[in-house]
Amino acid sequence: MDLFGKNKGPATAGAPTDEENLAAKKQKYAGALEAASKNQVRLQNVHWENGKILIRGEAPSEEAKNKVWDAVKAVNAGPPQDATIEITVAKGQGGPAGGAQAPGRTYTVQAGDTLSKISKQFYGDGNAYMTIFNANKDTLKDPDKIQPGQQLTIPPKS
Repeated sequence: MDLFGKNKGPATAGAPTDEENLAAKKQKYAGALEAASKNQVRLQNVHWENGKILIRGEAPSEEAKNKVWDAVKAVNAGPPQDATIEITVAKGQGGPAGGAQAPGRTYTVQAGDTLSKISKQFYGDGNAYMTIFNANKDTLKDPDKIQPGQQLTIPPKS
């Protein structure tokens, strides 16, 4: 143990250390970290916290943010259970500025879609479906009633 009570040597019980866990998750999410680098996402944190890798950064645009999330989705079928990923968009760069939101993308509803399923696809969280519903109140009257072929605005997740 060093002065601060932390082990410097290898784990004695065979359990991976935080450093080993972080290294393994960095390897697992290497594609997302590479996408962040290629798209000028300024990483603020990449460390081990609460048993997960924490990746926090600021993207220059919504498009850059989405490329990072596409890389995360390539690793996980659903929202990552072993990572906390928080990517914001820089103000004045396609992100919120002065309380205004950047224009969202559009999505054409497919057979079998629900707002929850669409929310999970775009935000990694099916429970954020009301964000999509609220952005489309002009065409949707009930979040449980969407039709194939409808065009929905997918706003940035707030």
